[in-house]
Amino acid sequence: MARNKDELVFCPLGGAGEIGMNLGLYGFGPKQSRKWIMVDLGVTFADATLPGIDVILPDISFIEEQRDNLLGILLTHAHEDHFGAVLDLWPRLRAPVFATPFSAALLRAKMIDERGAPDVPIKEVPLGGTIDLGPFEIEFVSLTHSIPEPNGLIINTSEGSVFHTGDWKIDDDPLIGTGFDKTALERLGKRGCRAVICDSTNVFRDGVSPTEGEVAAELARLVAEAPKRVCVTSFASNVARLRSAILAADKAGRSTVLAGRSMYRMIGVAVETGYLGDIPPLTPLSDFSDLPRSKVLVLMTGSQGEPRAALARIANENHPDIKLSPGDQVIFSSRTIPGNERSVSALQNALIRQGVEIITDADGLVHVSGHPRRGELEQMYKWVKPELAIPVHGETRHLHEHARFAKSLGVPETQIVHNGDMAKLAPGPAMLVDEVPAGRIYRDGRIHIRESDDALGERRKLSYAGIVVVSLALSEKGQLAADPDAVIYGIPEELGPGIFIEDIVFDAIDETWRTLPKKRRRSPDVVAKAIRGGVRSAVTGAWGKRTVCEVIVNLVP
Repeated sequence: MARNKDELVFCPLGGAGEIGMNLGLYGFGPKQSRKWIMVDLGVTFADATLPGIDVILPDISFIEEQRDNLLGILLTHAHEDHFGAVLDLWPRLRAPVFATPFSAALLRAKMIDERGAPDVPIKEVPLGGTIDLGPFEIEFVSLTHSIPEPNGLIINTSEGSVFHTGDWKIDDDPLIGTGFDKTALERLGKRGCRAVICDSTNVFRDGVSPTEGEVAAELARLVAEAPKRVCVTSFASNVARLRSAILAADKAGRSTVLAGRSMYRMIGVAVETGYLGDIPPLTPLSDFSDLPRSKVLVLMTGSQGEPRAALARIANENHPDIKLSPGDQVIFSSRTIPGNERSVSALQNALIRQGVEIITDADGLVHVSGHPRRGELEQMYKWVKPELAIPVHGETRHLHEHARFAKSLGVPETQIVHNGDMAKLAPGPAMLVDEVPAGRIYRDGRIHIRESDDALGERRKLSYAGIVVVSLALSEKGQLAADPDAVIYGIPEELGPGIFIEDIVFDAIDETWRTLPKKRRRSPDVVAKAIRGGVRSAVTGAWGKRTVCEVIVNLVP
């Protein structure tokens, strides 16, 4: 009888074949009785193709069924695409959450701010700390990224060690934090690393990324030279960037005003955890209108064109406290996330129409990525010397290019995985050994729905072609007890000169009723089907779009 051997496996449920919604599972043990750890539990954000949906979560049904064997949820850092799903999905898992102090504090702040948030048990891990979870010994390795305390994880097992990078770059001047712990990676390389599970975001970019220190110098120059008001919009999580803007304002004799709830939350957590102890006092937002134009800097949210963020309200001239004037400047100290181009462009156009000057990373070094370019990837692989490279945190094209690049650097094995693929890492060569459910869950208001939910398809139809709702009162003898009524939404009122949608709808109702045999008029279902078809056909013929039509038939005595 064959012995049931231990295996080390990796299975992403998010973030492999896409950028965002990161969730990686590591399993150890015999196939039928593995113990699991989860690395990150993130979200991604919906676009216009999902009307009414704000946030997308990973489908965790596979690990939910295994939750008695889930030993812990480990957070590499506190970006939404790595920890944004914790509050939504933790009640289905109920495993302890492990995080370093900044990530833990930010998660606690979210628990306080969000209505009905669960009381998630958070276990703080010191920077560079080690924890033991069953067959896993995990070492948190301090790296550099665009948020405080980004961690890579060295996951040690009896079948070998894995380095899960999380998001990272090599930044020799990160401005805050402990810096990049290359010693831990060199030590891992010397003792032996079975696999690296690595960020692929910037694999198509040559060289190395500029540093946060270089951005700080450019911001200081721009703020010092600005003749009027200066606004800086950035990701609130980039605490080093917020610090640079605040210090640049102070050096130029300007007061800093915050605009945007996430800015207040992030700076509060950063002060609490000791990352902003050297900034001057901030000025209340209510004092903005009293400050001379040359003596103020506004630090705000909204760099991605979010419609409810502070910058969008300023651009639309409906912010209650902040008004800009010709000659003022807005510095976009951020990159536009793919998919947000249209909303960001509209925002910038609105500001320019007000006479505001726009400065982006196309004009100067006002932003740097937090992800490694090829030069940084090459350096990491030289330190760690893995036997196997598995690219993640990228679209399919990123994963394949990363695998090709790793091979060119001498990595013996590579393995492409997508969400739901289970890869055996050890013992023996890497290979795909299973496929598990992996999909998307949508946060719809206060509930969660699946991709297949009919409501999403119905919303798309409504958003493309409107709706006509017809109401009829029908007697038991098959006679109309009152004139038909119709409500029309999302369809142009006039479809041509003198051609009105309301007339088309009511003419179609009358024509369909008149031609319907009297015997068939006694059936509400038959009447509804006939009217629906007649109205839809008439509207499609006149408009060229197939609208949604619903018919309500009420039986009356």
